[in-house]
Amino acid sequence: MALIVHLKTVSELRGKGDRIAKVTFRGQSFYSRVLENCEGVADFDETFRWPVASSIDRNEVLEIQIFNYSKVFSNKLIGTFCMVLQKVVEENRVEVTDTLMDDSNAIIKTSLSMEVRYQATDGTVGPWDDGDFLGDESLQEEKDSQETDGLLPGSRPSTRISGEKSFRSKGREKTKGGRDGEHKAGRSVFSAMKLGKTRSHKEEPQRQDEPAVLEMEDLDHLAIQLGDGLDPDSVSLASVTALTSNVSNKRSKPDIKMEPSAGRPMDYQVSITVIEARQLVGLNMDPVVCVEVGDDKKYTSMKESTNCPYYNEYFVFDFHVSPDVMFDKIIKISVIHSKNLLRSGTLVGSFKMDVGTVYSQPEHQFHHKWAILSDPDDISAGLKGYVKCDVAVVGKGDNIKTPHKANETDEDDIEGNLLLPEGVPPERQWARFYVKIYRAEGLPRMNTSLMANVKKAFIGENKDLVDPYVQVFFAGQKGKTSVQKSSYEPLWNEQVVFTDLFPPLCKRMKVQIRDSDKVNDVAIGTHFIDLRKISNDGDKGFLPTLGPAWVNMYGSTRNYTLLDEHQDLNEGLGEGVSFRARLMLGLAVEILDTSNPELTSSTEVQVEQATPVSESCTGRMEEFFLFGAFLEASMIDRKNGDKPITFEVTIGNYGNEVDGMSRPLRPRPRKEPGDEEEVDLIQNSSDDEGDEAGDLASVSSTPPMRPQITDRNYFHLPYLERKPCIYIKSWWPDQRRRLYNANIMDHIADKLEEGLNDVQEMIKTEKSYPERRLRGVLEELSCGCHRFLSLSDKDQGRSSRTRLDRERLKSCMRELESMGQQAKSLRAQVKRHTVRDKLRSCQNFLQKLRFLADEPQHSIPDVFIWMMSNNKRIAYARVPSKDLLFSIVEEELGKDCAKVKTLFLKLPGKRGFGSAGWTVQAKLELYLWLGLSKQRKDFLCGLPCGFEEVKAAQGLGLHSFPPISLVYTKKQAFQLRAHMYQARSLFAADSSGLSDPFARVFFINQSQCTEVLNETLCPTWDQMLVFDNLELYGEAHELRDDPPIIVIEIYDQDSMGKADFMGRTFAKPLVKMADEAYCPPRFPPQLEYYQIYRGSATAGDLLAAFELLQIGPSGKADLPPINGPVDMDRGPIMPVPVGIRPVLSKYRVEVLFWGLRDLKRVNLAQVDRPRVDIECAGKGVQSSLIHNYKKNPNFNTLVKWFEVDLPENELLHPPLNIRVVDCRAFGRYTLVGSHAVSSLRRFIYRPPDRSAPNWNTTGEVVVSMEPEEPVKKLETMVKLDATSDAVVKVDVAEDEKERKKKKKKGPSEEPEEEEPDESMLDWWSKYFASIDTMKEQLRQHETSGTDLEEKEEMESAEGLKGPMKSKEKSRAAKEEKKKKNQSPGPGQGSEAPEKKKAKIDELKVYPKELESEFDSFEDWLHTFNLLRGKTGDDEDGSTEEERIVGRFKGSLCVYKVPLPEDVSREAGYDPTYGMFQGIPSNDPINVLVRIYVVRATDLHPADINGKADPYIAIKLGKTDIRDKENYISKQLNPVFGKSFDIEASFPMESMLTVAVYDWDLVGTDDLIGETKIDLENRFYSKHRATCGIAQTYSIHGYNIWRDPMKPSQILTRLCKEGKVDGPHFGPHGRVRVANRVFTGPSEIEDENGQRKPTDEHVALSALRHWEDIPRVGCRLVPEHVETRPLLNPDKPGIEQGRLELWVDMFPMDMPAPGTPLDISPRKPKKYELRVIVWNTDEVVLEDDDFFTGEKSSDIFVRGWLKGQQEDKQDTDVHYHSLTGEGNFNWRYLFPFDYLAAEEKIVMSKKESMFSWDETEYKIPARLTLQIWDADHFSADDFLGAIELDLNRFPRGAKTAKQCTMEMATGEVDVPLVSIFKQKRVKGWWPLLARNENDEFELTGKVEAELHLLTAEEAEKNPVGLARNEPDPLEKPNRPDTAFVWFLNPLKSIKYLICTRYKWLIIKIVLALLGLLMLALFLYSLPGYMVKKLLGA
Repeated sequence: MALIVHLKTVSELRGKGDRIAKVTFRGQSFYSRVLENCEGVADFDETFRWPVASSIDRNEVLEIQIFNYSKVFSNKLIGTFCMVLQKVVEENRVEVTDTLMDDSNAIIKTSLSMEVRYQATDGTVGPWDDGDFLGDESLQEEKDSQETDGLLPGSRPSTRISGEKSFRSKGREKTKGGRDGEHKAGRSVFSAMKLGKTRSHKEEPQRQDEPAVLEMEDLDHLAIQLGDGLDPDSVSLASVTALTSNVSNKRSKPDIKMEPSAGRPMDYQVSITVIEARQLVGLNMDPVVCVEVGDDKKYTSMKESTNCPYYNEYFVFDFHVSPDVMFDKIIKISVIHSKNLLRSGTLVGSFKMDVGTVYSQPEHQFHHKWAILSDPDDISAGLKGYVKCDVAVVGKGDNIKTPHKANETDEDDIEGNLLLPEGVPPERQWARFYVKIYRAEGLPRMNTSLMANVKKAFIGENKDLVDPYVQVFFAGQKGKTSVQKSSYEPLWNEQVVFTDLFPPLCKRMKVQIRDSDKVNDVAIGTHFIDLRKISNDGDKGFLPTLGPAWVNMYGSTRNYTLLDEHQDLNEGLGEGVSFRARLMLGLAVEILDTSNPELTSSTEVQVEQATPVSESCTGRMEEFFLFGAFLEASMIDRKNGDKPITFEVTIGNYGNEVDGMSRPLRPRPRKEPGDEEEVDLIQNSSDDEGDEAGDLASVSSTPPMRPQITDRNYFHLPYLERKPCIYIKSWWPDQRRRLYNANIMDHIADKLEEGLNDVQEMIKTEKSYPERRLRGVLEELSCGCHRFLSLSDKDQGRSSRTRLDRERLKSCMRELESMGQQAKSLRAQVKRHTVRDKLRSCQNFLQKLRFLADEPQHSIPDVFIWMMSNNKRIAYARVPSKDLLFSIVEEELGKDCAKVKTLFLKLPGKRGFGSAGWTVQAKLELYLWLGLSKQRKDFLCGLPCGFEEVKAAQGLGLHSFPPISLVYTKKQAFQLRAHMYQARSLFAADSSGLSDPFARVFFINQSQCTEVLNETLCPTWDQMLVFDNLELYGEAHELRDDPPIIVIEIYDQDSMGKADFMGRTFAKPLVKMADEAYCPPRFPPQLEYYQIYRGSATAGDLLAAFELLQIGPSGKADLPPINGPVDMDRGPIMPVPVGIRPVLSKYRVEVLFWGLRDLKRVNLAQVDRPRVDIECAGKGVQSSLIHNYKKNPNFNTLVKWFEVDLPENELLHPPLNIRVVDCRAFGRYTLVGSHAVSSLRRFIYRPPDRSAPNWNTTGEVVVSMEPEEPVKKLETMVKLDATSDAVVKVDVAEDEKERKKKKKKGPSEEPEEEEPDESMLDWWSKYFASIDTMKEQLRQHETSGTDLEEKEEMESAEGLKGPMKSKEKSRAAKEEKKKKNQSPGPGQGSEAPEKKKAKIDELKVYPKELESEFDSFEDWLHTFNLLRGKTGDDEDGSTEEERIVGRFKGSLCVYKVPLPEDVSREAGYDPTYGMFQGIPSNDPINVLVRIYVVRATDLHPADINGKADPYIAIKLGKTDIRDKENYISKQLNPVFGKSFDIEASFPMESMLTVAVYDWDLVGTDDLIGETKIDLENRFYSKHRATCGIAQTYSIHGYNIWRDPMKPSQILTRLCKEGKVDGPHFGPHGRVRVANRVFTGPSEIEDENGQRKPTDEHVALSALRHWEDIPRVGCRLVPEHVETRPLLNPDKPGIEQGRLELWVDMFPMDMPAPGTPLDISPRKPKKYELRVIVWNTDEVVLEDDDFFTGEKSSDIFVRGWLKGQQEDKQDTDVHYHSLTGEGNFNWRYLFPFDYLAAEEKIVMSKKESMFSWDETEYKIPARLTLQIWDADHFSADDFLGAIELDLNRFPRGAKTAKQCTMEMATGEVDVPLVSIFKQKRVKGWWPLLARNENDEFELTGKVEAELHLLTAEEAEKNPVGLARNEPDPLEKPNRPDTAFVWFLNPLKSIKYLICTRYKWLIIKIVLALLGLLMLALFLYSLPGYMVKKLLGA
């Protein structure tokens, strides 16, 4: 069936423009293409087709609208044409040419011509939602809706054809609670048809001709008729087969959440390991790392004089807080320079993130990541260094998979491993976060000061009693605005500015309004801004932005008390119970340009003025109308039953009459100045209705009414046919668009969730075709997404849209568009075998939708419903306003708008936690509607029909005036039958660990109970409860679609006191109307499982069915007959009738009784003679009695059986109960404990499939096992061997690098990787090699995991063959590479330079317990925990562990009788053992248990210094070993390396406890953690867990065979026990077992190198592939080390560290095993490093010369290996170097202990003078060389340094010229050498320091020689320190100028003065002599002259 419209032309158009046509039928619109630049005529010529599911009614309308199209603005309507389809229906084909009408219904010239065809078929299928064209509305409103809603499908302005009355469709449709009635199955057949249904009216009667239900065949048929390639897969099963099949869905299981668990404190542990820091900025610093979590600080030790310190210190912080508080705590890691007792040190840099970021990581942790340090006080500086750390956050019950701690050899790629979540760029920029606080409204009274009252009394001044200010917390900082004194409506207009790196690693910003007070400030309300919701980090994303928008704050009730018990709610913990205030705020982020010099570089919080915004910026104030009708109030707790009860509804502060302020201060938009400003709520309603509505005052609470008794626990209010109503007017900014968009997404998400639940249920209950349903769900999802795109972006031109609105809309549209496409492509990939995977990806869609739908900018506050008794607030419910919001477009409608919603009221705040919160305070059936006042005419549209309105006096006769109550005139009589069959896994309410359960069923205001069954957790009541005389109001068909909810509560009957509540569940009955037949497919109903909840925890399942039968006019005679009580023993109890109870068959249950273990005392008496009783469905069997539990706790009769009638459907099998009783004297019995096996499925015997491939026992299968072939396939991952170059790089580029490196090395260095000497290898070599392999496998597993996914995707999308091939190729190439790397076979060993590691035999390292790998070793022997005592509730913290009183070992086997014969005919079948053939005897056996403890990692610190002194304690039976004297001092990662032998006898001693204790000098030792291993299950397991099977067989050396039995003996024994033919050893290393042939080497070497023939190798290869053997094969436990978590009973569920160990067991009646392996920790090897510093060159010149002013330096070189304090050594000083050259010839000697495997130096020293003993440290082997400038009168100046990692450091340059700075920074590719391989290295190395800009600069070069000797070599060949004997170095040949001037003044004169001023001095001396001569001449001249003259 289809309606086809061919739109031909539109003519007589005015003007020129782009035209578009829109054709609408039944609410679904199509748009034509855009015709550009048409003038008079638009030639569309397009055909539109609507597939219709129901025949078209003659009154239905087709509507065509023609628009002028605009790209920018909204389209402008030219005209509309409406056509009633009467003629089309009669003639099936009509051609029309007619004129259009404009929007005021005037005819215009423009005309259109079209053709309409209707293909009808006869069979009609239920109606499809007919469009409802809105009736009489004033034109004002049309214009209004046109402005706001734009032109979108389904919400057009109403138009009329002149001369005709407005028409309404007749077919009435109604959806209720999101569930589609079956009669509309056609509607939900294709989601495509669900689009855009407009809302319908209520009055018309329902059609009579609808079939009641649609069968699957009809659907297929229907789909075929509809054609269009849609297949039945797209059918929504939930709506169609809800009643035909048993697919659970919302119909029968209403989804009601009772208790919020948020806000309850939990245990958390934050563990942080600080490993090392690198590239710290600063010279010669002494760094300390400070780790802060919240307010707790811890510090590492201080490392001296290094800027790459190594710490490896572990810190643990324990918290007990609620999750919200926990995840907002900030983790801060900062590095401080030179902190000591006296000074706090200077901050180098810090890094911070919140705990929530870590918790949201995979595995809740960052492992080995580098945190980038930045300086918060100087944001223009770059990064200040890196700290490498592990950060993990564990909540209770999280287990963290720590990557295996092994030797960290990988050269750290810092940039690739930054401590940042996925998707955060490594280069984060500084940004300013501006939080703008504008104003607040509606604050509550906070009258803390009594003075206010005193003032009021005396002065009469009544100020507002609150002094608010706003405080903002972000990333560990807080800022606050000014305080506005005495103001309920404070105006701030301030902004708080934070500076932090962007993107920030703190997810939430907390904004809090606080009341300033002299005593203490209290929070008024809190709002959290989640930055993820207000930003988008995609490539088209946007920075965080918000507002200006109002946010609503909720918290405690508004009546002020001095000690508010709900104050926590105001702090943002838990769900607020009342509206507190609304705050207008905005948020903007600006990325800073740090290079800008004007920038203030501090990150202190600043508060500035912000520019005010206009009032209208948050939207136009609109008047909203909230209507509610209370249809039922029942289940009122009896505590509240004596006083009259009233219900109050509030929205914001409107309607809150008891406390708070009932009148808002800004009730209306102030439009014209003439508008009178009324402060009261009593005022005219909106403009257009003023005359009609009269005065409308709000009525917000129901009249008080006294409750009546329902039963012992609950009361109800007798509303009967008179239902009270409330209505409230309120004014809010009109931001409905936000809520509409959120609603559309919520609708899509709800649909998706419902569908996914269906699919899960189908998979769980093994229904057929879950993949079809999933395809339908995806189809629905992609349609929903496309629908969102067409609806969401309607009103573009709204001024009040904030930037966030625009950006969110864009990103939501992008997200939903891509989600729609993904859903489409996913739909094509859904196959039967991929359903589960695809289900997971759909769950991701669901999370994403829910995330997107959460609107960060609130508009209308939530609605609160309070129950009040005696003016006290008792209990409340909170309904989000968006769920109630009305819209004429169905998708935008809130999910509870105009629906009857069942609400359960709960206690406020903390009172609602725990058991108090489980009792229902009241159950309401409440109808709510919220919308604009002008849309008010629709507000009653969803109520059940058949009522009359009762209005208040002033509203009489006015249509839109709301009623104050409704009187129902129509009521229907019904009978409810509740078929209560059984419950399982109930809560244990008695101390015996059992309960005496009965169920109480509530329906409307009646309740009935089942009988009480004593002492069981799995009651089978098998009882039918009949509720008669039920009166339901409303129309019959409505009740049929949406009957009221049934509440079932389960109680435990106590002999004294009232019954204990055990859990609750909800159901909806299946309704049968009087005119329907009681016959299949709907009736009789099927039993279904309902999940029972106790609070938020699940507490069992109820198996029941419920039917609600209408009592017709002829009374009960028409109802299906009730057969009276069948079994008279039970009295007048009616059993579940035959059609409903399950069909039974005869089954036999065989029970294997093995033994009991670890039974605790009962009532202080020990258990001595226990017995086990097994019971199932009323039948059972008892074990034999254990006569003396102490001596032998095993049973002597092993197998017993009983027969029982069980349902054919395995899902309905009743649980099986195991009880242990102790037989006391005088025939008394005491219950010890019990266990309920809830599902027998795993014990049902299924005969093996003989056709399976491993059953074909005909041909031989050869399994070749060549040991040279190191590649063994293990399941899917490639097992790599140590031979291989184990690094399989996925990145081709890196592969290339590797190759280049290898090429560079060339053949010359090949010899350095020679085979290790066999004698040098020990167990640890094997262990470390294995760890490398394990890491490799994990890495590969990850890559292969992604590969597999890719592969699967490619395979499943058959159409995409092309890309698949390319991917396959690349993968094949990778595989090839792997293979090349892995197998340098014997032939190519010579030319395989890739070969890195030597061949070392390996063992298997399991990163978890062995049990988890081998299915707890329960292959035939199962362990059942026996429980006793009440089940703890969450907050008691009691776990199941504490209730365990012992364990029962045994097994079950269930099968239908008679058994197939082939089983009993098998050879050696022993009938006494039934199905348990070939089990060993359970007599006591003595065993030697050998425990090897390797090491522990990540222990929880036990001492105040953040360390622990661990030692091992082992307990098995009576043996208790405490290895106390061998404790390891101050270590959290101790290597124990010890083995312990214990003799034990099973079964008495079978639980091994290995514990790690902390040694204390005084006081008792503390338990750090322990692990328990059940040895018995391991011993008897078929996996042979007694002694792991090694990889190869050798009789000497480090890999010696440990088991006393050789491989061939083990193989023979396994074949004998499994009745397998074999083993037949053949020549040339072959062995045949059954039909498998294994090959392997046939010779072995002994210690002397003699080769002998042997079969052991092939036997071993058969054992290692035992799982391939048909019928009996299973994996055998290999030689291994397992990693077990250590737990501490005081901190349940949180790991306290891990222990690596393995256990061997040897029966004492077998040959004795050899001596235990030696795994003692490797002793570090003693070495001596000799470093000769020959010369330096190009050292920077630091000093200015005293006399001459020239530059010089007094150079000396300092070096150390272990740490500056321990062994620093200095050369002598080369004084006065003028060229930067220094000559030293100085030798340092560094003796050290070195662990080659870990590449660490081991040193022991006391931590402080108070330490008791030395602590062992392991530090990397790094040699530090520094150059200094010596100063005599001030501190020496540091010039430069280099650190050489002795394992890999750049080879020195041959000459000083070739030595460059890049050698040290790693920018050039320098060959790296290891001193441990080279032994002797000489060369030049650069020394670096940082300049002012933090960049490296070259400050000198040093020529040095490094020579490494072992301690023995050093002893033989001693040398002297410095230049001393023996083997002294010659004195350096320094220039004569190298000396100290003030020690040798003469020398300094000689050198400094003489050399430089020689000629000058000579000149001066000559001149002086000349002057002297002249002076003498002048002096003697006069005398001489006189002599001469006088001639004397």
